[in-house]
Amino acid sequence: MKKALNNSFQLQGPVGNLATQLLLPPGFNKETGKCDLVILMHGFLGSMTGAPMGFLGKLFPHHGYAVLRFDFDGYGHSEGTQEGNTVPKMIEDAQVMYDYARKLPFVNRVILLGHSQGGVVASMLSGRLEKAGTPPDGLILMAPAYVIKDFALKGRFFTTRCNPQNPPESVNVYGFHIGREYILTAQTLPIEEESSWFTGPVLLLHGTWDIVVPPVYSKRYHALYRNSELHFIRWTEHIFLFFRRSLRRHLLDFLSALSR
Repeated sequence: MKKALNNSFQLQGPVGNLATQLLLPPGFNKETGKCDLVILMHGFLGSMTGAPMGFLGKLFPHHGYAVLRFDFDGYGHSEGTQEGNTVPKMIEDAQVMYDYARKLPFVNRVILLGHSQGGVVASMLSGRLEKAGTPPDGLILMAPAYVIKDFALKGRFFTTRCNPQNPPESVNVYGFHIGREYILTAQTLPIEEESSWFTGPVLLLHGTWDIVVPPVYSKRYHALYRNSELHFIRWTEHIFLFFRRSLRRHLLDFLSALSR
């Protein structure tokens, strides 16, 4: 078992225990108070405390929002293996978090936020939840990595190449090992179909300097939704290290509008 992260707890996922953190606004009393909650979903090669999740985990509680963040199975401090992880399994992990959040007595609205690969997970889960009649109250996609399906179809993951028709059991991508099942399942992900089922408010954010996930992919997402807004953050890159004032404004304006 992996060493636990400080101040974290575990929720049972489909594969194993998922390292989880619940961050509350300063001074908030969950026995008597009510607040909205944002579930954070990290990206490929990321974790619940890496950029931009570390920044978001401080921003939202400071402005009165609770945060539920976690490591997908095979990532960070969660159980599971890198090679055994797939996007469909990540959606199952995220469903566990959503079910948990909806049962918290102090929570009003639940908003899903996904960065990069986590954006694909959040978008597809939102659509499935809409179909099931239990949609989230809002969806935030930051540099959503629709591109992973194209990567898998081409057998090209950044500088790593493989045969997409017959991928090896494991592929090393910058030290992270993705498995054959990840590649094969990514090739057939119904991203557009399932994401488009969600009819609630959507915020799309993308850096103009993003070379990992080109901004055109957020435009493709924007075209799927009936109730979305798309903002490009000038001169910032994939993990939003720069011009966070603009990023902060768009995020807080969107969350504030949900309560009007």
